[in-house]
Amino acid sequence: MINGLINIYKEPGFTSHDVVAKLRGIVKQKKIGHTGTLDPDAEGVLPVCLGKATKLCDMLAGETKTYEAVLLLGVTTDTQDAGGIIRESRPVSCTEEEVRRCAEAFLGEQLQVPPMYSALKQNGKKLYELAREGKEVERAARPVHFYEITVMKTEFPRAWLRVTCSKGTYIRTLCHDIGEALGCGGCMEHLTRTRVGRFEWKDAFRLSQVQLLSDQARLGECILPLDKVFSSLPALQAEPEGDQAARNGGCLCPEQVRSCGEPAAWQDGREYRVYDSKQAFIGIYRYDAEEAYFRLVKMFYDGQAG
Repeated sequence: MINGLINIYKEPGFTSHDVVAKLRGIVKQKKIGHTGTLDPDAEGVLPVCLGKATKLCDMLAGETKTYEAVLLLGVTTDTQDAGGIIRESRPVSCTEEEVRRCAEAFLGEQLQVPPMYSALKQNGKKLYELAREGKEVERAARPVHFYEITVMKTEFPRAWLRVTCSKGTYIRTLCHDIGEALGCGGCMEHLTRTRVGRFEWKDAFRLSQVQLLSDQARLGECILPLDKVFSSLPALQAEPEGDQAARNGGCLCPEQVRSCGEPAAWQDGREYRVYDSKQAFIGIYRYDAEEAYFRLVKMFYDGQAG
């Protein structure tokens, strides 16, 4: 079984589930999961986890994300994007500076009301199913965070935005809300996700490229090993006497491990990636200074190589 991640560039027309289904056929294994949906019309970065890396799906879904979106001003739709039914058209008379100031007003912590056309559930039913029945229900506003909203250019009635935000954020809702704040309405015309955590669009592989590498027996060239996702964390290697505790997910004392880099001064609360004495990746540990132990945060070792 293949264990690792592939940074996929999802193309328009595919759902996130389509990508997973196609990859299962390419790599010939079932244990694959994606790290957060992209609408079928959207494109961009979709990290996909294989094998033991599926344990990372929830963790990566929570990473900050960067998008580039085209905001179409003067038009509001039922889906808040250009693929929906037009509800209203209004003239656009704002300036680029007014768009810029309006967009920047959304920076920081915000409460965002999710759109009706979304997969969120209410009373066991998905909102988009209710919307297709012509029903609109009250939705609770959810906390989101916008770290960056940059107006890259304007060619009215369009504005190009770059947005970095927290998980659970709807960019089409941001476009809708900016349009309402400007008084002319707006919807999202196009969306590209350029980054998810450490994964960027410039390093992503299209499905056709993955297929070609597989056909040439070079699939490993597009697979990021599981432990490399945590390359920003300092590495520790268990001494032989610490192998059993590590492989069982037990606590490790400082005498049972050694730093793989510069000699380390253990920092309370700091996380480390831990390997056994034979270089098998165990998982992520956090140091508890009060107890003077490393405690398991996330286990990836399952007794098998790879």
